[in-house]
Amino acid sequence: MKDDVSEILREALKLPPEARAAIAGSLLDSLDETIDEGVESAWEDEVLLRLKEIDEGKVKLVPWAEARRQIAGQ
Repeated sequence: MKDDVSEILREALKLPPEARAAIAGSLLDSLDETIDEGVESAWEDEVLLRLKEIDEGKVKLVPWAEARRQIAGQ
């Protein structure tokens, strides 16, 4: 099984970033045994609010590379 997992990882790492992110998200979701509907609803509301702010030009988007530099304090 260890060899199978290593092969799956090698193949997954060849995928484009968006596909890797989708797989990572699905794997993380699979670890949640229970779903708190209140939390899920609150996150959905937050995402919709942020999308609205983007659409209305109320926020400035920062490329991930720049955000990562800011987070790292560089």
